[in-house]
Amino acid sequence: MANVRGGLSQEVRMKQEMKVNPRLYQAMDLLYMPLLDLQQHLKQELVANPFLDLVEPGEDGDLLEEDNNEELDEDEIDWEEILLDGFDAGGRQAEYEEKEFYRPTPSTTEDLWDHLRDQLQLLRLTPRELLLGEEVIGNIDRDGFLTCSIEELIQSINDFLEETDNAAWNGTAPYTLEDGRRALEVIQGFDPPGVGARDLRECLLLQLRARKEQETLAYRIVRDHFEELVNHRWSELSKEHGISAREVQTAADQISKLDPKPGLKYADMRDNYVTPDLIVEKIGGEYYVFHNDTSLPRLRLSRAYREVARDKSKFQGDNKAFISKKLNSAQWMIQAIEQRRQTMLKVMNFIVDRQREFFEKGVEHLRPLTLREVAEHIDMHESTVSRVTNEKYAQTPRGVLPLKFFFSSGLSTDYGEDVSARGVRAKIKKLVEEEDPHDPLTDQSIVDKLKEDGVQIARRTVAKYRDQLGILSARMRKRV
Repeated sequence: MANVRGGLSQEVRMKQEMKVNPRLYQAMDLLYMPLLDLQQHLKQELVANPFLDLVEPGEDGDLLEEDNNEELDEDEIDWEEILLDGFDAGGRQAEYEEKEFYRPTPSTTEDLWDHLRDQLQLLRLTPRELLLGEEVIGNIDRDGFLTCSIEELIQSINDFLEETDNAAWNGTAPYTLEDGRRALEVIQGFDPPGVGARDLRECLLLQLRARKEQETLAYRIVRDHFEELVNHRWSELSKEHGISAREVQTAADQISKLDPKPGLKYADMRDNYVTPDLIVEKIGGEYYVFHNDTSLPRLRLSRAYREVARDKSKFQGDNKAFISKKLNSAQWMIQAIEQRRQTMLKVMNFIVDRQREFFEKGVEHLRPLTLREVAEHIDMHESTVSRVTNEKYAQTPRGVLPLKFFFSSGLSTDYGEDVSARGVRAKIKKLVEEEDPHDPLTDQSIVDKLKEDGVQIARRTVAKYRDQLGILSARMRKRV
């Protein structure tokens, strides 16, 4: 067995490691933030960093070179002495006096379950009936459909009665299936019509009953021939009822006006307002890009605090680290905001230049574009472009659009230029809108028409795009 020698030794090794500066993380976060989030972030920075100051309206927002590039002196200030000695920051009193803050409270709207419970409370019910009604309502989803069977519902509430320690329910008789059916029937009579249905067929029937249309052809078709209705088998239905196919289709048109998800009208549909980060305007035949930062706080280094920092006689002890950190942070924040602004303008200017045909003629002329193409053009990393375009919006002559709208894969054409997939979908939608409803275009017919425009596309791709647009097949679109 070989002898093992112990001891200490030194050796030199070289290796590469990637370490991300915390400032880089912050810069990436700033680039990622939409305009409204950035506004809130800057307001918080103004509170946290005394070296940051607002540029007042009417003031020159561009700082002098000496202001931007000032270096921190060697000595520090005793901030406790300043803050406890009645130091005057030099600004208007209203900016520095303490104010009471009220956090905005979002308004809430009545949801479907509240709406149903309100109607339940208006009925003269015993506590036992009220409990069962609450159980039924609790098992209705946001679309308005009952999510379980009557048997499961009754089993659940009977289990509750057995397990509860509440004296109010001791001795309560178990519920029966008939009790569940009666409770469901009551709730199915509530507003909105169709609520509490167990499937789409029952939902449509409930709505037709609410409109007193039980004797109509539409009601009979839904009740007795729902499969034929779903598959648009007008000829079979016309033979079954001894009427023309046109009459059947007229009844189907009436059915199509019913609400397949009645509960959604009471869903929480808060308005989501979008503030565009960029503005594209056409001036004198050319498109120009502007940054929509009028509501964004403009920052500069606070002159008052910089004057204090210059006083070398007050530089003492550990306060130097605090001053250095805050001043450097303020300088970096101002530079990072300006860098973010310039990067967004570079990206949008390239998009406008590439997509000029879209701005002139519409979505059918949108050209394919990838993040990599933009990144190579502005000499930045692809991930940076991704952050710039994420959740950002531009106000353009074609409407307020997300920046992601302009990015799409491409299809080849006969004339050498690619066309974007989004543009092809727009062409397909237009072809379907302009087709003869009595002789709708098949997927192959759409392929042929697109080839006439020079677009090379497979039939299965047309079918995929048609499904994405929510367009039915030719047989389902046909009118008689």
